[in-house]
Amino acid sequence: MARRDLIDCARGNRPADLLIRGGRIVNVLTGELHAADVAILGERIAGVGPGYEALETLDAGGALLLPGFLDGHVHIESSMCVPSQFARVVVPAGTTTVIVDAHEIANVRGLAGLAFMLADSEHIPLDVYMMAPSCVPASPYETSGAILGSQDLAKFLAEGRVLGMGEMMNFPGVVGADAEVMAKLALGTAIVDGHAPALTGKDLCAYVAAGVMSDHECRTADEAVEKLRLGMHVMIREGSLARNLVDLLPAINATNQERCMLVTDDRHADDLVAHGHINYAVKLAISHGLDPVVAVKLASLNCARYFRLDGVGAIAPGWQADILLVDGWDAFNVGLVVKRGRVVARDGVALFDPPRASTAGVLDTVRVAALAPGAFDVRSPGSAARVRVIGIVPGQCWSHSLERDLRIVDGVVMPDLAQDVAKIAVIERHQATGNVGLGFVHGFGIARGAIASTVAHDAHNLMVMGTNAMDMHVAAQALVESQGGVCAVRDGQVLELLALPIGGIMSDQPMANVAAKLHALQEVACEQLGIRAPHPFMTLAFLALSVIPELKITDRGYVDVSRFDLVPVLAPSPAYPSGQQ
Repeated sequence: MARRDLIDCARGNRPADLLIRGGRIVNVLTGELHAADVAILGERIAGVGPGYEALETLDAGGALLLPGFLDGHVHIESSMCVPSQFARVVVPAGTTTVIVDAHEIANVRGLAGLAFMLADSEHIPLDVYMMAPSCVPASPYETSGAILGSQDLAKFLAEGRVLGMGEMMNFPGVVGADAEVMAKLALGTAIVDGHAPALTGKDLCAYVAAGVMSDHECRTADEAVEKLRLGMHVMIREGSLARNLVDLLPAINATNQERCMLVTDDRHADDLVAHGHINYAVKLAISHGLDPVVAVKLASLNCARYFRLDGVGAIAPGWQADILLVDGWDAFNVGLVVKRGRVVARDGVALFDPPRASTAGVLDTVRVAALAPGAFDVRSPGSAARVRVIGIVPGQCWSHSLERDLRIVDGVVMPDLAQDVAKIAVIERHQATGNVGLGFVHGFGIARGAIASTVAHDAHNLMVMGTNAMDMHVAAQALVESQGGVCAVRDGQVLELLALPIGGIMSDQPMANVAAKLHALQEVACEQLGIRAPHPFMTLAFLALSVIPELKITDRGYVDVSRFDLVPVLAPSPAYPSGQQ
């Protein structure tokens, strides 16, 4: 669209392509709500106000006109769907732009995985920008399917839709000035996202001084305020497992809200289908007292400004025509979505069916060495042993580091369901190395059987948790045969399985199908295995994330994230950690 044509339309000298008449603009530039018509020419807004004519007119009927929502930090792979299917659900919910860190598929297939994500998101009415994954693998204590060094990242940063450096999860490497981390930071990208759970004081100052600009791992308002005071942008996360929005709202004030934005990070298909995407976070913020216009700004303009997406995130002349029609603050139903000047969704239904990219480069990724008898056994002499145990934290990516006394039978340390202690293992599945990390976990409430998943952040090895070795073996073998996925097993029988053949972490099926399978898996886990923990499969997946405190497990064993080092299963001290009995 020539600039002269836009000027002529703005002046009323030529008709607009589309006129939205009779709406009330949520103006995130001035913080007010005002009645106005919106004239659109091509992909841009030409004019805002009365007196415009157009080839097509939409009667807003007094609806709120909002700028399209942006998600500033999302791993599409966590939806377990490819970008083209992801778009068919989030666009009708009002999301018109996402900034993606695809380090999940990058950990499986490196640059080939990133190329797939770019290709599959190319012809959809959702602007998909990407960040270069800075930590593939996330730490030196796991085996991934690929390693991306600074030279690989330099190549990817040259892609047109790549905006900067993705979350720098190796915060110990930043603070300790690790040579390879410094080489990545030296690439000089304009934007560097962060990942700094519980980092504080001088170490946090060092992290910020290194050039890291944002964080999405705040759990408390005090943590958010400290980071805001040091100049960071705070991404307020409301995902499927980590739900931090309500706790962080008290940190927002009239001055610092310019440096806050709403993100989802990881959101499962069942949550997306049932509850929505960024629209859910906006509605939740409003229901907990945040000014509605500010809530919309946190979901639009603030994100666009941080990522330097000029002309995105507000309704004004010359800006990109990404506009939502919403019926009101209470119900907050997104009735119509306009993306780059075209109506692309109505009443929650996508009006597009995008082509799918070839998956040839991201299939056949589950390669597991044969599991020997006793592969899941932790062995020790004696009749009892004190062991380290991962303690899950419901609703969080965090975990506790616990210790428990467990019985030994025939030299094998046994789980103890009376103490809610089950077995857990991570099997390397990229290079068939035979690595199996072993441990124990508290908090799932599992009474029988096993669950397994090749979705295991961030290296995405094969993870299995259960009450007995037989069911764990069956679960692991089922996912090898399906080339990835999530399953539940009892008494040697696979009760339910969701196949995820794309990188072992995604399906190319419609999200509704994936959501239905996930719902069935959740029911089986609860009703037939007795699991009490909410979101058990996502909870399991995050127990492998070796950059989130306190105790995690990878194919190389336990990782004490506070020490950032491997530790043995058998505990050296008879004393329990303070407050964790």
